[in-house]
Amino acid sequence: MPPPPTGQGTTIHDLAHRLRRLPPSCGPVRLIGVDGHAGSGKSTFAGQLATALGDAPVLHLDDIASHEELFAWTGRLLTQVIEPLSRGESAHYAPYDWRARRFAPPRALPCAPVVLVEGVGAGRRALRPYLAHLLWMELEHEDSWTRGQLRDGAEQREFWAGWVTAERRHFAEDPSRPFADLLVRQCEKGYEVLPGPGRTVGPDQPLTHGDGPSAVC
Repeated sequence: MPPPPTGQGTTIHDLAHRLRRLPPSCGPVRLIGVDGHAGSGKSTFAGQLATALGDAPVLHLDDIASHEELFAWTGRLLTQVIEPLSRGESAHYAPYDWRARRFAPPRALPCAPVVLVEGVGAGRRALRPYLAHLLWMELEHEDSWTRGQLRDGAEQREFWAGWVTAERRHFAEDPSRPFADLLVRQCEKGYEVLPGPGRTVGPDQPLTHGDGPSAVC
């Protein structure tokens, strides 16, 4: 896909178009990971991107994790989601109810041309071989965690104390950002998308594009 003329912003729909053109990475599926610190805006961005992709299915890793397994869910994800998609089949996974502290009845995840996986750890080592592209929400961890705690309120204060420790440990042992193809920054209006550290910029890769009137926020 040729880069836009200098200074011309593109939109999230152009990013969706670019992702559709990637080769399949998990059977017939182009699996797109959206990773970043808790509170960095992954769910909101993934929802907008899914809409631009024609209502692409989205797997939220909050549904895969649990109180007992904040990050030790790789096996269940591979068995319940990755393996069926790689065979061209719909996946079925049991979403976790964080209030009831139990897994709910299985939910279907269709096998579609593009499927988004969003959540902390979406770019982990065990998943990267199945990803067509890895996007990282570019927001410092302290800012992300502050925003997340304000969002969740005082009743989740104890949970957040444990989460921060667990997330620090996870990214220290299995970082995602160094392997990101694209970095996504939320701006006042829309997003700015930059080449990530895991991708070498070439003639077919624009340096920036934003979901708004300007490529630079």
